[in-house]
Amino acid sequence: MRVNNDLGFAELLALAEAAERAGFDQLWVSNDLFLRSAPVLAGALAARTGRIGLGISIMNPYSVHVSELAMAAATVQEVSGGRFLLGLGAGAEQFLGWAGIARTRPLATTRTALAVLRTLLGHRDVDAGLLPGWFGPDSVLRFPLGRPVPVYIGAMGPKMLEMAGRHADGVLPLLYPPERYAAVRQQVLAGAAPGRREVDLPACFWVSLSADPAAARAALAEKLAYYGPSIPAEVLAPAGLRPQDFGPAAALAHGGQVAAGLIDDRMLALGVAGDTADVLARCRVLRRLDAKHLSFGPPLGPDPVAAIRLLGEAVLPALNSEEA
Repeated sequence: MRVNNDLGFAELLALAEAAERAGFDQLWVSNDLFLRSAPVLAGALAARTGRIGLGISIMNPYSVHVSELAMAAATVQEVSGGRFLLGLGAGAEQFLGWAGIARTRPLATTRTALAVLRTLLGHRDVDAGLLPGWFGPDSVLRFPLGRPVPVYIGAMGPKMLEMAGRHADGVLPLLYPPERYAAVRQQVLAGAAPGRREVDLPACFWVSLSADPAAARAALAEKLAYYGPSIPAEVLAPAGLRPQDFGPAAALAHGGQVAAGLIDDRMLALGVAGDTADVLARCRVLRRLDAKHLSFGPPLGPDPVAAIRLLGEAVLPALNSEEA
């Protein structure tokens, strides 16, 4: 399960506890700029949960130096008893622009940061040729790491996906729509193939679930209104959409007004919205595309705790029984 860092901690903790009860294996918290700090949230969740894996999706090497990213990851790994996963990516150019940060050379910068992080976080299979010139004998963490921290790459474009398959422990591809998994999988496998690497590839999609399908669609529409303009044009193109198509809805969303009415059915199809039957149908398509790891992302529903309960009671058991 994935949640956003726009949630207050009390609400986030309630979702984390619900996810753990529902049988989810992982909980990922986003780190969008100008919202709550995901490393702080992950550390607090580590102290209040007992089993579920905790990840950040994603940090970027522009707003925080890679050495500090490693410090944060290793610390949460220690606090959580080895349950932490780190997501890394180039970040959204639009969001970085809010902080006056230029996203220069995103592929090369992310690849270098990945190599540094995996080296600092206990991995021994890093290509030393990818490490930057400043990295040397003094570039080490000064406290012990119980176990290596898996580093995932948040990626959507083909070059970043191929790079992630070649060098990362896992990939977090936001799929617009979910069925794009088939193409993404081929791109990741192309990178992994030369070294015959095993790479975790969850199918990451947005879900809005409710017993009231109309309410579920409205919740997803609000999400799309906020994030739609930041989705890369090349990702939207196969769905016949452009980032600017979300402009009118985004203008209302940033002004605090209801923008759901400006999100049409083509836009809604970028995620999954409806009741348990609707969600199961799309998940079964993903299983047929060989997606073994499903990652359910926000808004989850008009009532996220109720949505998680529905997922735990109806969706996850059905999928698990079919797999068995």
